[in-house]
Amino acid sequence: MAKQLILLRHAKSNWGDAAIADIDRPLSPRGEKAARLIGQYMVKHKWRSDLVLCSPARRTRDTLALVEAAFGTALESEIEPGLYLAEPSALLALVRAAPEAADCLMLVGHDPGLPGLATALLKGQAGPLVDQLKNKFPTGALAVLSCESATWRELKAGACRLEAFVVPRDL
Repeated sequence: MAKQLILLRHAKSNWGDAAIADIDRPLSPRGEKAARLIGQYMVKHKWRSDLVLCSPARRTRDTLALVEAAFGTALESEIEPGLYLAEPSALLALVRAAPEAADCLMLVGHDPGLPGLATALLKGQAGPLVDQLKNKFPTGALAVLSCESATWRELKAGACRLEAFVVPRDL
């Protein structure tokens, strides 16, 4: 069975208080609205993951909470410290280590790691949505990838195709 990988970049964060550490920045009102819209979009398209790995940053946890609210229930999730500002290679290692029982895995994380991982997994793919993703993966953006790999540990560059790429401003 093929695997599905959902990549969700945290929604827009609030930069209003320079004294707040990066990891503790909350969502802005615009970010809260965007996370709700993305959650509703995920529900509409039945994109519910078996497991969510979420960065420990407040903005990612807040984004996940608003997505869960759209589903009306908590998603099976783990806070994964290795997701915080991770490079694409570290994210790929996390995905490869995911439980095989999770046929649909979601990562809630940051730029530049998530866009870099998506670009690597879509290597050799073309089309308007792929071009849009490679050009800009803004806050709140959601990418849904179908992966040819039967197991997470075998996942490699170019092994996925882009099913959807959605940015909050388009909703």
